[in-house]
Amino acid sequence: MGNDARRQDNSSARAPQRGSGQAGRRGGGRATGRDGLVPAGGGEAEPVLVQDPELPPTALDEAEHAPTWTPPKVILWVAIALLGGVAWTMLALVRGETVNAIWFVFAAVCTYLIAYRFYSKLIERKLLRPDDRRATPAEYKANGKDFVPTDRRVLYGHHFAAIAGAGPLVGPVLAAQMGYLPGTIWIIIGVILAGAVQDYLVLFFSMRRGGRSLGQMARDELGVIGGTAAIIATLAIMVIIVAILALVVVNALGESPWGVFSVSMTIPIALFMGVYLRYLRPGRITEVSIIGFVLLMFAIVAGGWVAETEWGAAAFTLDRTVIAVGIIVYGFIAAILPVWLLLAPRDYLSTFMKIGTIVMLAGAIILVRPEITVPAFSEFAGGDAGPVVSGSLFPFLFVTIACGALSGFHALIASGTTPKLVEKERQTRFIGYGGMLMESFVAIMALVAALSIDRGIYFAMNSSAAATGGTVEGAVAFVNSLGLAGVNLTPDMLTSTAANVGEESIVSRTGGAPTLALGLAHIMQQLIGGTALMSFWYHFAIMFEALFILTAVDAGTRVARFMLQDTFGNINKKFRDPDWRLGAWICTAVMVAAWGAILIMGVTDPLGGINTLFPLFGIANQLLAAIALAICMAIVAKRGNFRWLWIVAVPLAFASVVTITASMYKIFSPVPAVGYWAQNAAFRNALATGEESFGNAPTRAAMEAVVRNTTVQGVLSIVFVTLAIIVIGFAVWHTVKSYRTGGGPSSEDPALPSRRFAPSGLIATKAEKALEKEWAGVDADKRPAKAGH
Repeated sequence: MGNDARRQDNSSARAPQRGSGQAGRRGGGRATGRDGLVPAGGGEAEPVLVQDPELPPTALDEAEHAPTWTPPKVILWVAIALLGGVAWTMLALVRGETVNAIWFVFAAVCTYLIAYRFYSKLIERKLLRPDDRRATPAEYKANGKDFVPTDRRVLYGHHFAAIAGAGPLVGPVLAAQMGYLPGTIWIIIGVILAGAVQDYLVLFFSMRRGGRSLGQMARDELGVIGGTAAIIATLAIMVIIVAILALVVVNALGESPWGVFSVSMTIPIALFMGVYLRYLRPGRITEVSIIGFVLLMFAIVAGGWVAETEWGAAAFTLDRTVIAVGIIVYGFIAAILPVWLLLAPRDYLSTFMKIGTIVMLAGAIILVRPEITVPAFSEFAGGDAGPVVSGSLFPFLFVTIACGALSGFHALIASGTTPKLVEKERQTRFIGYGGMLMESFVAIMALVAALSIDRGIYFAMNSSAAATGGTVEGAVAFVNSLGLAGVNLTPDMLTSTAANVGEESIVSRTGGAPTLALGLAHIMQQLIGGTALMSFWYHFAIMFEALFILTAVDAGTRVARFMLQDTFGNINKKFRDPDWRLGAWICTAVMVAAWGAILIMGVTDPLGGINTLFPLFGIANQLLAAIALAICMAIVAKRGNFRWLWIVAVPLAFASVVTITASMYKIFSPVPAVGYWAQNAAFRNALATGEESFGNAPTRAAMEAVVRNTTVQGVLSIVFVTLAIIVIGFAVWHTVKSYRTGGGPSSEDPALPSRRFAPSGLIATKAEKALEKEWAGVDADKRPAKAGH
């Protein structure tokens, strides 16, 4: 369509109606929304916006977004579908002694491409119907601080860096205990139908509501009781999530002077980058990223040099409790520092490292083609007593693999910083749905890395020190006692592997991060460097994981502080003033103290903190996802779009059933390895009868710690599931109510006309490029500024 024709269409769309710049909804409804629009049967508003006639169009016509199917495109998508089908056949149906790792890569990538091109487009067209003629909060609330229209590619990196924490790294590694197929199916299918849907919807609905938080949206949509329950649940769950993220870092760095030095160096590097971008070379993102990457590589190599010296080994070989205290102090400082000084540059660093490392690993897998000897369903898939994660495949697989498939933590980011930075409404599909697909790919690569190493070494690394005794001999005896087919672990296998990666020991290095690092090193050394470079690749992976996780700790603590400030603001309005530093420090201290206490509890847990706490982390995270989906379902129902309500209702139903069932197991199971209260009773009884040791607890002090920890975990499980049921119940009630009335009042901000244009995806289409040229000719004083350049 030509420019004149497009302007004509935009002009007709801009015609004012009834003296305002907005049109009513379709049909004739009863409720009137906050934006002044009159919904017809709850249908979605289609505002008619008056655009500045001196500016080019701010959006393409809908017809110009429709795909043009040419024979080459048809052939391409048929080829993608066929390759994906062959890959899934090799993984799910063909049974042999081994399976080649390349099929994991092809199955994942082909499925993601099809889902993004077709399913996310269906959601956009049928459920959300974005309108680029409307200004986003980043435009109509622009203040140069929190609300800034940001280039979509920069924002994608920021969003991905914030959502991608320990979950996609740790969960798949732990779930590898059950075999390769259950985790693969959940990670890939779960993300396209649940995880990416949640992230996309929350981001879009928050953007339409001025960037409101998930708790604020819950209060608007579900009323005082449902909203209050959602706010309390969100705060409590955030505490658990950040604590377990930090625990993974502790376990990765414990007794590792190389890792401690290298990861510590990321802090001054990030601070330097912040000052560089702020004062020395403002806006030079690519330049500072290259400098940061070079410094990171030097920090990894220097870590090896330092660890080999006597003073370096003494200074950086730290007890895990000391590392935990250091992370707690770091968490407080990082959350109160200006965003530009530490958090933003760490995002830049971690985004390049995260995506680059995962793409590099995928390429290495295709070239090296490692054979996976782990069975599709392992010996532990159907039982309750797995040495890494206790509990049966259903429901515990789905809460162990949390962030890679579905993550409630993402809903906090998607309703936190990201909706305040989105430049155009159509970009939410690329950022929300596309960002989650990339995280899922991270999870698949983590799973493949864990599967690629010897099974005996895998279980020696991921079984708790209480089970292995923390020694090579104890680990060999324990693993060989499991009766695993084809596994015959020897002491030399453990000592030689530890020596190859530059560590004193790899026994009971729980938390998933060391296992992923070993898997990545095992694959990469076959491509580059051989055994001589295994230690470099191992610590490169540790650095990569620490950047992943510390970014989430930074962002999580800051988001938790914002939520607590809003909550305290109901009592004292001064807490809502972002410029009141004392209030910010108080809220930060409260949240850091809360997750810090859980972190210390996990570090000192005699049964292995990550082994007992990660199920609680997974359940809490998935309950938060169910809460987010429930809020989205209520919003969709109020928009009157009942025909496509299943897009939200199906993942909500599945997440609710899985997480509530898992919670019931943890609360009521009589099996001590599964149920918190059963374990609590067993250890209390042992203490009462005068036992000096019990189970994997070697002393009475350890037994008392188990009683204390299981009490906290049991109480939290009850609180979390109760709050989630309340929120889901209110969401269902409001959905039924909207169905009966044909919709409900809208809580969206008023629709305002946009004064800018930007492409919607990673690569601009031909029509978008043409319109960008028109905007390039607009006088600078008329063209709004854009961040991210």
